[in-house]
Amino acid sequence: MTMETAVRSAACAPSSEQASLAAQVRGPVLLPGLDDYDTERRGFNTLLDHRPRVIVGATGTQDVVAAVRFATARGLPVGVQATGHGPAVSADDAVLISTRRMTGLRVDPRRRTARIEAGVCWEQVIHEAAAFGLAPLNGSSPLVGAVSYTLGGGLGVMARTFGYAADHVRGIDVVTADGVPRQLDTEHEPDLFWALRGGKGNFGVVTSIELGLVPVTRLYGGTLSFAGESAPEVLRWWLMWTADVPEEMNSSIALVRLPDDPGIREELRGRFLTQIRIAFTGPADQGESLVAPLRGLAPRVLDTVAEMPYTDVASIHADPTRPYSYHERTTMLRGVDQHAIDALLAVAGPGTDCRLGLVELRHLGGALRRAPAEGNAVGNREADFCLLTVAPGGPRMGRREADDLLLEQMSPWSTGGRYLNFLDASATPDQVRAAYSPDAYARLAELKAEYDPGNVFRLNHNIPPSRRRAVAR
Repeated sequence: MTMETAVRSAACAPSSEQASLAAQVRGPVLLPGLDDYDTERRGFNTLLDHRPRVIVGATGTQDVVAAVRFATARGLPVGVQATGHGPAVSADDAVLISTRRMTGLRVDPRRRTARIEAGVCWEQVIHEAAAFGLAPLNGSSPLVGAVSYTLGGGLGVMARTFGYAADHVRGIDVVTADGVPRQLDTEHEPDLFWALRGGKGNFGVVTSIELGLVPVTRLYGGTLSFAGESAPEVLRWWLMWTADVPEEMNSSIALVRLPDDPGIREELRGRFLTQIRIAFTGPADQGESLVAPLRGLAPRVLDTVAEMPYTDVASIHADPTRPYSYHERTTMLRGVDQHAIDALLAVAGPGTDCRLGLVELRHLGGALRRAPAEGNAVGNREADFCLLTVAPGGPRMGRREADDLLLEQMSPWSTGGRYLNFLDASATPDQVRAAYSPDAYARLAELKAEYDPGNVFRLNHNIPPSRRRAVAR
């Protein structure tokens, strides 16, 4: 053994406490310096460089229980990572629970449900549900973790037709800060069940959810790609077009600046584009009639809108498939008009030096306005559009970035609300609060004080425990 190897081995040697933890779990317990530690801590969005004190590669509920109890006994925060698409806070000096090994998935075609463990990605659910003529309410990327996405609300490809994914959750298994595994639904601990559907990771480690599926096997969908210079005209007409479309029509419009990457289609590579994304759940001939006016707005660079099996849904947005570093910002909008379009184009349109890779307006309304009968914590249902920006990762350097400027320009049309899953690591407490109604946020803070008074689960878009509830206890 060389001196270097000996020093490294000593540095990585587990303490008696960590050895005890390793004896309680089936998955790996990884310390800094071990070969698999770096692989395990990295997520899809490399914006944050997590340096946890210990990583537990959980294989099931018992591993999660052991990890939570280990952390709370030592006053350490607990972080959770499945795919790492939406990091909020670095998990430095924390216990990081990696759920990627928890891949259990079972579809019940009679009840139209899927039981999904915490490490399952949407692509797995889409594939399995299709065998029974069903589909989940997944997002634009099939590589995102299904559970974490759903707990943050879940603004999916078919959202106007069926609502938020969180609206379709029928049961949740969670390990709370006291290390107790709980099974929740509308009859069992309904307050915590309400909070988790929209409150994301603030109340515990969710090990699985039971999610309702919908009877969808195909879409009339795809992307209309126009030159970026067509943005003013295309945006104007798309906005007017959305005013009269039925709930079966789900669409968004995006200004996209694509890199010169061999993984991108040759027609689109390295270009600035205006794209209309379509996902129509009704008959193909009706979808074709609805989309026809959009096809004539400008010369098309590429038109992929056609009838497709639902298993091809990822092709609509064509989200990146390789890890990279990026910032996400968002705001919810109402009353968007031509003045709003002009304000958007002044920052991100043709002729600007905008560095944003994506500026997207998602059309809301429809079923998104209707909360489930039992309610949940998802907020901002009154919004007409969701504005999303994606910018290359890196330090903010204290300067006014394009995404900050754009959100400021759009403030006259903003409801003040935010969509939780599109908030990045720079989100402020006020921005997190804006993801909910004032009453819902106050209720969440009180439930946080009840179930996690020590704020063990704070490595997220955090909802601190209510001081009033804490004093009352």
